[in-house]
Amino acid sequence: MTKPVAYQRKDFGWFSPLTTRWADNDIYGHVNNVMYYSYFDSTANRYLIEQGGLDIHDGPIIGLVVDSGCSYFAPVAFPDQLEGALRVAHLGRSSVRYELAIFRPNEQHAVAQGHFVHVFVDRQTRQSVAIPDQLRDALAKLLME
Repeated sequence: MTKPVAYQRKDFGWFSPLTTRWADNDIYGHVNNVMYYSYFDSTANRYLIEQGGLDIHDGPIIGLVVDSGCSYFAPVAFPDQLEGALRVAHLGRSSVRYELAIFRPNEQHAVAQGHFVHVFVDRQTRQSVAIPDQLRDALAKLLME
């Protein structure tokens, strides 16, 4: 298995502030590994809502996570201020693969990085649907070349 190399700040097109909480720390004195998935989710969903117009409460579609993963490079702990970074690795008809990273402000290498895949589905039937144009356009802006 090849050891992952930390993503660099310059490789991302969108950033969102993240605030650690006291409850994020575990008994070992650093942010617990499961919290990074929450940071990823918050970063991507903030983009979808703010830039893509996704209505998470009443809209006809929702995104379901069907795959995810994370690699860790350096510990962080409360009260660290962090930044979530987002890019799109693949944009399909009804799915998108995000690549995400967590950075300390002004640092160039990620402390953690990962991916997850959303499949967009009808809120009621849970059947996959085409990504709406406004959302697709927003995601396309972050598509890796």
